Amino acid sequence: MTHTFKPTTVAIGDLVAHPANVRTNSPETYASENIANLKASIAVLGLLQPLLVQKIDGKYGLLAGGRRHAALIELVADKTVKGFTNRTKIDCRLVPDDCDVTTALSLAENITQAPMNAIDEFEAFARMMEVDGQTPETIAKTFGTTVAAVKGRLRYGLIHPDIRAAARAKSITLDTMKAFADHPSQEVQREVFEALTKEDSYLQAYTVRNALKSRGVQVSDDIGAFVRKDYEARGGGIAADLLDEHSVLEDSELVETILLEKLAAAAEETRAKMGFAWADAVIRYDYSAMADYGRVYPGPVEPDEEGQKRLDEITAVLETLEREMENEELEDEAYNDLYERVDELEAEARDLQEAYGAEDLARSGVIASWSNGQVTCHVGLVRPEDKVESSGKVTGGPSEKGTAESDEITYPASLTEDLKTERAMALGAAMTMHPEATLDLTLFKLVTDVLTSGMGVTQAIKVDARQEYRTHAKMDEIDGTSLEQAAEAHDALDLSWADDAKSPADQFALFRALDAGEKAKLVAYATAATTQSCFARDRQRDSLMFDFEVEIMPDIRAHWTPNAALFNRFKKAWLLKILGEELGLAQEAVTLASSTKKQVVEFCDKLFSEPFATLTEAQRAAVAAWCPPMMQTAGVEPVDASEAETPEDEADVAEAA
Repeated sequence: MTHTFKPTTVAIGDLVAHPANVRTNSPETYASENIANLKASIAVLGLLQPLLVQKIDGKYGLLAGGRRHAALIELVADKTVKGFTNRTKIDCRLVPDDCDVTTALSLAENITQAPMNAIDEFEAFARMMEVDGQTPETIAKTFGTTVAAVKGRLRYGLIHPDIRAAARAKSITLDTMKAFADHPSQEVQREVFEALTKEDSYLQAYTVRNALKSRGVQVSDDIGAFVRKDYEARGGGIAADLLDEHSVLEDSELVETILLEKLAAAAEETRAKMGFAWADAVIRYDYSAMADYGRVYPGPVEPDEEGQKRLDEITAVLETLEREMENEELEDEAYNDLYERVDELEAEARDLQEAYGAEDLARSGVIASWSNGQVTCHVGLVRPEDKVESSGKVTGGPSEKGTAESDEITYPASLTEDLKTERAMALGAAMTMHPEATLDLTLFKLVTDVLTSGMGVTQAIKVDARQEYRTHAKMDEIDGTSLEQAAEAHDALDLSWADDAKSPADQFALFRALDAGEKAKLVAYATAATTQSCFARDRQRDSLMFDFEVEIMPDIRAHWTPNAALFNRFKKAWLLKILGEELGLAQEAVTLASSTKKQVVEFCDKLFSEPFATLTEAQRAAVAAWCPPMMQTAGVEPVDASEAETPEDEADVAEAA
């Protein structure tokens, strides 16, 4: 049966909810944040679609249009909006009292409207600006959104018509179409589109973006931002975008020229400051191309009286800063500020204690390159024709080893104690995973201590029914693998006998009834909680635990992974040394040398949480096995990463530090 509904007008104050409305039980639909756009549209354009109502007790119940009604109520309450009161009448369609399909009407109103095609939406925004003369600001006001959001839609609506037509025909995907907006010029978009579709191959978004990069540099790119001021001063052309960050510097050659000039200036500044013989610049530092170059390094020198005084001051300040950084209540911004200050002071202290030799300065130089969004100066490079062969390598400065020895990794007492705790936790986790072996150890400990007049055979465990207290400066930040493993073991325990309501005798009877395997798990878990904090065992002085750990925990990395909390407590120079010398990542260490300590820590944290796909097998093995020397179980041979292929001499790490 077809229903016709009489047009009518109803005051906003006379509208009420209808029990048949399908959204009555979804109040979140009418929340302010969910109708903000609709409210803005009605305020500017008015109510474009009548409400569907039915008379209920002298009022008008809403069968369809609840979100529009909610927006109208907010407009009435909003004193900044004129023209809306409870007496304002709005257009409605009246459903007869005898209609028996009210719920169906409400449902049909909500589900039969097809969502707008994305391309239609983009083009509609563009037409509002091109045909109706509106601005992004007026459009944003109309739809209750931000100007940036409107400009984002407009950019897609202004893509070349041929490309939009291809997206409508599904010859390309919507994401691929959007990729063309990376360049504001429709002519450039068309040229790239035609070039990429000549062979009728499947076109992907990243292919489009890569092709557009050859047609200019976005001002938001690191290079674009770096050269833009000079580029504009020289009259370089800019393809303007609605969003400034997507505007494009069209003259790629001019961009490259300016970048090289700025790099050369940075190289010359470093050369003059440090006393090198020459300076050069390249956009990309090609490690393979630089393989024939040598390198010299600064060696240790004795600071003069004034320098020593300053060095003592720096040492005192660093100690204070490191204590401040251990404050767990420190805000991130304050912590980062301390980080940067520590980096600056460590660099100043290093400069006071090392210097290049005069002969090395006379034959070495600086090459500046663009790396990770900033200028990086590679110092101490020796051209092939200037290399001095000595035992097959270029020697450097007052000390042949340069700064390698001065950057030797040491472990402060506070860190050492915390690492002991973490090692004990890992050993405890291993014990819970090897209950039979741990049961034997516990019984052996108990029996031998009694039968040998209390002469303990090991200091690893105590059988006195008291859990070992473990202190740690940052327990909340350590890797949680061992804790999770121990918790999993606890959840698997049969504790049916441990009923506080029962007497100890009854509990003991139930305990005795457990099978041997369950008893072993219980004893192993209890023993794990008594393991004392200590480092690697000495085979002679503690042969029992040495062999036991080799059996149950051949690799501590199965229970513990180095993370940012650990790396935060290392000096930047130590981290670079570990990356370059112990993990075989010399190139990465050199690149990171110009980064802040925070960035180096973030790199190490990512490296260990999920080793990069680009690592060689030797590097991957080194990352998988690395831990502080005293943490490693004696059962694993240390991985030698020196065979990992690296493009630079190992000593680069010393220079990077």
